[in-house]
Amino acid sequence: MEAAAIQHTKKKTHFRWVVGALIFIVYTVAAADRANLGVALPFLRKEFVMSNTEAGALASIFLFAYSLAQLPSGLAYTRFGIPRVFSLAMLATSVFTGLIGTASSLLALKIFRFGLGLAEGPLPIGITSTINNWFPAREKGTMTGIFLAAAKFGPVLVPPVCAVIMYYWGWRHIFYFFAVPGVILSVVWLMVVKNRPSESPHVSAEELEHINDSQGAAAGQDADPAVTRDFALLDRIIRRSKVATIETTKGVFCSWNIMGAALGYFFMTAIVNVLLAWIPTYLISVKGYSIANMGMVAAAPWVGAVIGNLLGGAMTDRWLEKRRKPAMMMSAFFTTIMMVILINSPADPLLYGALLLLTGILLNIGYSTYMVYPMGMTSKKVYPMACAMVNTLGQLGGACAPLAAGFLLDSYSWNHVWIFMAVCSILCFITILTIREPVQG
Repeated sequence: MEAAAIQHTKKKTHFRWVVGALIFIVYTVAAADRANLGVALPFLRKEFVMSNTEAGALASIFLFAYSLAQLPSGLAYTRFGIPRVFSLAMLATSVFTGLIGTASSLLALKIFRFGLGLAEGPLPIGITSTINNWFPAREKGTMTGIFLAAAKFGPVLVPPVCAVIMYYWGWRHIFYFFAVPGVILSVVWLMVVKNRPSESPHVSAEELEHINDSQGAAAGQDADPAVTRDFALLDRIIRRSKVATIETTKGVFCSWNIMGAALGYFFMTAIVNVLLAWIPTYLISVKGYSIANMGMVAAAPWVGAVIGNLLGGAMTDRWLEKRRKPAMMMSAFFTTIMMVILINSPADPLLYGALLLLTGILLNIGYSTYMVYPMGMTSKKVYPMACAMVNTLGQLGGACAPLAAGFLLDSYSWNHVWIFMAVCSILCFITILTIREPVQG
């Protein structure tokens, strides 16, 4: 039996991409579990009366809990490994998703959303740690782009699916339907994904060598030898230089590069979550769209986000040869412009959808790079904590922003919300200028 297993692993495999496909499916479901509230919110508010600020708080409470879970999750993964912690978190995510549909009061809604945030919090760290362990340096940006494309593909599916469910059964059944897939996927993950590819019977020696080929990746063997690119000017702008590999948790907290990336992520995640929480309400209450038009147009920024994340991951891996900072700066710069344009946006659903599609692309070209950036300056052992730090600050931004948007809507107008998001992107751009681009290898 053992000899057969050894013979099997000698065949050429690409099992890391099976893991990659599972990552995409799992996080599509997880992203849908968090995004469905935004679509249900206009209808849910008819049953539970609340102000815009209270509605924003309901959206934000998930992310406050989500951010609280990040650092403990990093420690849990370091101690207990990825498969068990991740599967348990996915199962708990499904349970709390279903419980939201049973809520009989606003307090119960808040408790279940808080529980959902705690449950889902470990998932991104588990996924990015899996990417860091299972993929070579030359593929990490691309795979992280695929992972974060899943985070936006969930919201693509949510508006039309929720519109159908609400039409036939009402808002509560949204959460019952969305709870089921995660239960199945938690079992699949536990059975399929190991901590490291060397522990998997499905990975050949040849594939394992490819995954561990950090020297080849550093030398740029994945680049097209026929193309020579001069990055001298760009490298001066992004302050590219050798940085010492961070080997300890203390080093993570003492690194401005890590903390600066986390702060930049704070501002960009703020924008993403305002759009996620409030766009369906905006389309119905301000634009006057029907449920069907809302379902189609509300999906547009997330279709763009899928494109942007995939494009950004591939661009930083290949064309920019693992430089992550330029994509961060590009997203922040162009997002500022798009937020200003959206102040005076067209009423026509087709034109407005196209504008939101472009916004999603530009906002997300650099979005995946925040998770990849610490991989270039930390050891694999410490990376889960570095990722947890970046995601903690990022999700705190995402938690504060919908609440701030609700306050602005109660006190001012939607124009002030667009300006608020433009300011966030400007502050992100300034922050990213201060960090260094590490020379990898």
